[in-house]
Amino acid sequence: MDLLLKESLKASYNEKADVRNKMEIENWKLAELDLFINVLHQENLNTVLDLGAGSGQQGKYLQDHSLDVTCIDLSPNMVETCRFKGLKAEVMDYYSLDFEKKSFHAIWAMNTLLHVPKISLPAVLHSIHTVLKNDGLFYMGVYGGNEIEGVWQDDSYIPKRFFSFYTDEGIQEVVSPLFEIINFHVVECAGGSFNYQSLLLRKKQIED
Repeated sequence: MDLLLKESLKASYNEKADVRNKMEIENWKLAELDLFINVLHQENLNTVLDLGAGSGQQGKYLQDHSLDVTCIDLSPNMVETCRFKGLKAEVMDYYSLDFEKKSFHAIWAMNTLLHVPKISLPAVLHSIHTVLKNDGLFYMGVYGGNEIEGVWQDDSYIPKRFFSFYTDEGIQEVVSPLFEIINFHVVECAGGSFNYQSLLLRKKQIED
């Protein structure tokens, strides 16, 4: 990730850590979490990396459902809120995942990778692929429906955040070289200009 972009995102989320820590998980997000958890339990998968964990509400929910969760986030303030909830958490970004190869059964990333520039997303997906165990599962959820990339000028966060959005076809195309699409569906989000794209993916075996 461009260093300036990374530092800008870190500042944005550091400043909002307390606010986000007080937010409740919306019902539609709970439904997505439950779908993911059910599949993991059915397949006896246990270790989960929460990628871009924020203040840890979703990581805590996963942990409360008998999963071994490790959280990472770019923001030190967010990581502290995760640790306060009793979660394992480290300051780390998705470009440089400092874990052994094939460390996790599954990876959870809700509204995290929408901050990755389109030119960089294949490299980030490769990093995710590397730390997943063979046949591991990857949940990727992002807002999208239109092809847009850039700083969101109406953003209430300071500094304003960078976003990348894809069409439904586009987001499936970008993940397909490394992951098999197990499930793709769209959640209509009331009051927003974008829908939510939910992808449950399985690691493909490829030559390094």
